[in-house]
Amino acid sequence: MAARNVAFVTARRPLLVEGTGMALTAAAFGVVYGLAARNAGLSLAEAIAMSVFVFAGASQFAALGLIAQAAPWPAVIVLTAVLNARHLLYSAALLPWLRPRPAAERALMAHLLTDEAFALSLHHFQRLGRTDVRGYWLAAGLIFVPWNVATIVGVLGGQVIPDPRRFGVDVIFPAAMAALAVLLVRRRRDLVAAVVGVAVAVSLGLAVDPAVGVLAGGLGGPLMAMLVPGRPLSPPEIATGDELDPSLGATP
Repeated sequence: MAARNVAFVTARRPLLVEGTGMALTAAAFGVVYGLAARNAGLSLAEAIAMSVFVFAGASQFAALGLIAQAAPWPAVIVLTAVLNARHLLYSAALLPWLRPRPAAERALMAHLLTDEAFALSLHHFQRLGRTDVRGYWLAAGLIFVPWNVATIVGVLGGQVIPDPRRFGVDVIFPAAMAALAVLLVRRRRDLVAAVVGVAVAVSLGLAVDPAVGVLAGGLGGPLMAMLVPGRPLSPPEIATGDELDPSLGATP
């Protein structure tokens, strides 16, 4: 029991370090989103509701562009759904690790699933060699909380924030995600998915539109990786973290 406690706590330390960096970028872009939401005509309550119930950074920015242009609501829904289609792949990758969990819990996990939460939690599971449900909630919370708090800050006081592109802030998020992607590469399939995904995303992003590039890269990389022969993975060992000593800071 003591050895297992140490293993979980030791594994969560790098998760916390990696997640803190992502939390800072989530907060920065949350402020920018809050500013954009107000400029698009959303009230504070509407901006907060979108961050809580939609919680999909890139899709939220895309939706704001359509809202500002008075686009019909079906168009907004279809665009956000298409941009978030990559989450189907994220969910499929996490299913072997989380299959034993109750459906209601997995539904809530799916709501909090973001690019960052996926990369952080999957790398954490792989590093630990087993599922750590509390580790997933930690990864998701490190993105959800700062994004929503920053949304409020952006709506209320974002007028003092200049265009982030003037300072190159817009490249911080992609760079951080690229670093996490490197950590996930462990097999040939991972490498093929990463290389193809980046190549497609960058090419189409420059030639057509960044949103199109992200979507095509997110779908094309994994689909191409499926064509690469590989050994089947054994089911991961499932652990909730309930065996941790409460004094170590674990919460239900």
